[in-house]
Amino acid sequence: MALTLEAIRACLEGGVPSTVATCAPDGTPNVSVVSQVHYVDRGHVALSFQFFNKTRRNVLANPRAAAIVIHPDTAAQYRLELEYLRTETAGPLFENMKAKLAGIASHTGMSGVFRLQGSDIYRVLEIVAVPGTPLPAPPPRRNMLSALRLCAERMTRCADLGLLLDDTLASLDELLDVKHAMALMLDGSGQRLYTVASRGYPLSGVGSEIAVGCGVIGVAAAERTPIRIMHMSAEYRYLRAIRESVEKAGLSKTLETAIPFPGLADSRSQLAVPIAGGGRLLGVLYVESPEDMRFGYDDEDALVAIAAQLGMAIHVLQQTAENQEEAPPPAAAKIAADGTPAVLRHYAADDSVFIGDDYLIKGVAGAIVRKLVRDYLASGRTEFSNRELRLDSTIRLPDISDNLEARLVLLERRLAERCPFLRIEKTGRGRFRLVVARPVKLVETPA
Repeated sequence: MALTLEAIRACLEGGVPSTVATCAPDGTPNVSVVSQVHYVDRGHVALSFQFFNKTRRNVLANPRAAAIVIHPDTAAQYRLELEYLRTETAGPLFENMKAKLAGIASHTGMSGVFRLQGSDIYRVLEIVAVPGTPLPAPPPRRNMLSALRLCAERMTRCADLGLLLDDTLASLDELLDVKHAMALMLDGSGQRLYTVASRGYPLSGVGSEIAVGCGVIGVAAAERTPIRIMHMSAEYRYLRAIRESVEKAGLSKTLETAIPFPGLADSRSQLAVPIAGGGRLLGVLYVESPEDMRFGYDDEDALVAIAAQLGMAIHVLQQTAENQEEAPPPAAAKIAADGTPAVLRHYAADDSVFIGDDYLIKGVAGAIVRKLVRDYLASGRTEFSNRELRLDSTIRLPDISDNLEARLVLLERRLAERCPFLRIEKTGRGRFRLVVARPVKLVETPA
């Protein structure tokens, strides 16, 4: 049976450097080491182009090459007969290889040397096993197909966005042994991602933001492709990514309202996968580990499948919540709001809301808080619907496709963490209730 690229994908992780042989037009051979032989699809690989060296000159003049790749666990070797096709200097493949190379460079102390200039795409003409006696292959860590089946079954039982996100992260932990994960949703402006659910961290980080294009998460969203790093890379550290995110948005003076990101301080393996549904990007599913080389191609495939299922479920839940609103529930019994009034301060410039001097939320979620509290103070009203929020011009939803349900999940969780006397609770499809357990006072500062 002929060997396939899928069967030897573990050899293409960059764990062991590969050698590449080329030939000049005059017949002079050349052998060099390449940082990455990257799996593209079942018929193609990509080699990292970092320097304009002899290998590069040779393939441009004579587009045939041979590469030796080595299995990191068994030491089995394979020779790939290759034909050079083209070089990509931007786009999903380039960004994927750039991120992986940054991790390899950091791990080998070559961060100042390894810089990806392009991804050289090759057609694989033949794969030949090099004679030798490999070591026994280690047993698989888990049955991925069985784990995916159970995860999909659990998703189908979720009729609420908050439960869906929490159960997905729980499935990653319990079925795939992924202990640190988070789900981020795309802001209606398409420029930022905000954390809606997390698992495995001391602080939830709900409401923390990162700009599209910044860090592993932001690049996965921008390019709509999985981004995976197998070693810690300073280029993709959280603090750097968040700082770049703030500077990119021109908000360097708003760091005091930045909710701390929930990531690991010593993250050595990272994998971010876009979540899409209904033909559009919805967010990013992100996992990480303190172990080197924790996530391989099989983990990436599994997370892509889970993110696809998650995206479709989110899309269906969003459409259902907006289009099939249930009748208003019976009025809830009034809760005596006793005690000293709590002061909620709203700033119209960015719709940020503070409880006294403590930051709560901003943006669309902040505008929603303002509306709910203002209506409550004006008439004692506590019952609301998603549809009326969508139609309220004062909330300034940036786009009809903005996921209002995700905003409400975010707000519900921030209130639970920071404001125990004020909460929102779901009362039906497309409906919710504001519960006030203490007198409140709303102070508004105009723009």
